[in-house]
Amino acid sequence: MDDRLAAIKEELGKPYFENSNVLLYQGDCADLMSRLSQPVFDLVVTSPPYNIGKAYEKILPLPEYIAWCGKWMTHIHEVTLQQGSFWLNVGYVAVPDRGKAVPLPYLLWDQSPFFLVQEVIWNYGAGVAAKRSFSPRNEKFLWYAKDPDAYYFDLDPVRDSNVKYPNQKKNGKIKVNPLGKNPTDVWQFPKVTSGASRSSKERTAHPAQFPVAVIDRIIKSCSPPSGLVLDPFVGSGTTCAAARQNGRLSVGFDLKSEYLDIAAARLEASEQHLF
Repeated sequence: MDDRLAAIKEELGKPYFENSNVLLYQGDCADLMSRLSQPVFDLVVTSPPYNIGKAYEKILPLPEYIAWCGKWMTHIHEVTLQQGSFWLNVGYVAVPDRGKAVPLPYLLWDQSPFFLVQEVIWNYGAGVAAKRSFSPRNEKFLWYAKDPDAYYFDLDPVRDSNVKYPNQKKNGKIKVNPLGKNPTDVWQFPKVTSGASRSSKERTAHPAQFPVAVIDRIIKSCSPPSGLVLDPFVGSGTTCAAARQNGRLSVGFDLKSEYLDIAAARLEASEQHLF
């Protein structure tokens, strides 16, 4: 086992699940992170409960929810390496007497010591049909850095090869990077769908699952080769699965054993590239 994972095991104890490149722990993420004695993670990627009444959450008064998010976001800052990044995926929430679907980034963006680099829009094709508003088809990612002047970022592995004029020249030189163009801050990836006839191949029993393709782009661009990635709300294990397929190590936390079982089974299957 890698020395970094071994050191985490020494501080956190026996994991719920482990193999040579993944550790999964059951417990409150703020408590688990507070037990780590020093920064260890190159990248943190997660999607917390949105406070909208999903099966895995209890709705809190909005000020309490924001304070709770601030607590674990601050712990994430403490365990992230100086050149590291934190990617936070959040949706929408009702604000009493103020708004029906207020983007959570408006409420959470400044709840930790991180520097906000950019908001990235994830646009997906399927979703809820609305009658008295436009049908929602996006969620946000907030990309934070611990050091605004020295964060790790490698655009080349995620460049878009679909260039309209790949041979266009300026002063006799090709204008476009031969690896492709910058994919911009609007990402178009389909959601993980359910249903007997249209279920995604990667679908699990978890009620709110990331598509691997979204996390794959984040890991490739914002963590170094052989880096260490954390998902403090690991859910179905997508972050850990994407980390593994890109040669990274990963750690995941979750309160619910049934979700950790889903993630563990998925990671075991990924040995045969089935995720």
